[in-house]
Amino acid sequence: MLAFTLGEDLYYFNNKKPNDLGFSPLNERLGNLCRKLIGARYFNRGYIAYAGGLTSSDNSARDKDGHGTHTLSTAGGNFVPGANVFGLGNGTAKGVSPKARVASYKVCWPPVNGSECFDADIMKAFDMAIHDGVDVLSVSLGGEPTDYFNDGLAIGAFHAVKNGITVVCSAGNSGPLDGTVTNNAPWIITVGASTLDREFETFVELRNGKRLQVHIDP
Repeated sequence: MLAFTLGEDLYYFNNKKPNDLGFSPLNERLGNLCRKLIGARYFNRGYIAYAGGLTSSDNSARDKDGHGTHTLSTAGGNFVPGANVFGLGNGTAKGVSPKARVASYKVCWPPVNGSECFDADIMKAFDMAIHDGVDVLSVSLGGEPTDYFNDGLAIGAFHAVKNGITVVCSAGNSGPLDGTVTNNAPWIITVGASTLDREFETFVELRNGKRLQVHIDP
């Protein structure tokens, strides 16, 4: 499967051959590339038309704050043994589709007047994903719910779905109040977080010998 993520940025990691990562040999569809992260593009003409130019360090597909690293590894990260939370909950971590080959399209930039992801850039990225023939788009961005005809993400996702691409979007971070879910077009698979009944606990011992129990909720 060839999975692309569309959102704020992307991540890079060691350039290893597919067999080193447990992948089968590459097929003709992927050409001569030999990485799990097979490529990256960025789209910012809409942003530049509104906000002006970007610095040379900004004008790239690289991850500057970790958001893309987090979201792309969640979607397609390979198996990672020995993962833990501060030494607790040891186990093997993986993304939703650990054997997928992934790439990323960056469409969001430093905020200007509260705006950082412009419809022109989002829709261009969707068009390129359709052209590239991806299987799945994991979209880690969204704004206030609005009419579908005025929502560039909803329009781009509609065309992607019409071309056989599954589009998965985030529900946003504005809960838990009612009516706060974004990306609610019926052709999008919208995913939100939920609570867990699991917690990690440990003890902190002070110099005076007093012990405090500490709880960490995942």
